[in-house]
Amino acid sequence: MNAKGSVFKYGDNVDTDVIIPARYLNSSQPEELAAHCMEDIDPDFIRKVRKGDLIVAAKNFGCGSSREHAPIAIRAAGVSCVIAETFARIFYRNAINIGLPIIECPEAARGIRAGDEVEVDFQTGRIYDRTQNTEFQGQPFPEFMRRIIAEGGLIPYITKSRSSL
Repeated sequence: MNAKGSVFKYGDNVDTDVIIPARYLNSSQPEELAAHCMEDIDPDFIRKVRKGDLIVAAKNFGCGSSREHAPIAIRAAGVSCVIAETFARIFYRNAINIGLPIIECPEAARGIRAGDEVEVDFQTGRIYDRTQNTEFQGQPFPEFMRRIIAEGGLIPYITKSRSSL
């Protein structure tokens, strides 16, 4: 399982209210949430993002409220992975629960630029910036987390696990 795409780059403390503004929380439909993803910090994001693209950010990505809407909006927008120096813990947990791959790697978060073409190998944690021909080593996902992400999140993973018993 890998990610490959163009990078959208953001700074420190990108909070859940910027990822999906509170005025849109009356919906839990992924497509509706995606239509407003990042619009308060990057109004062009939803028009420019393509399936497979990545978000790279600095420290404390996903801080703020504990809503699952934020990682759902990012994933539904087509983002294949978020790389950051650090993540807010509840965002980290929510992202894995809904099947959005995220990787902490301070060196990659600082070195990768907006628009760079990047590949991520989730098994090894290798992050390769094709544009700059640079490589970074992120923390690979443990096997059980790769399975959760591959199944599309915790609920589909548990459902499949129970059905195979």
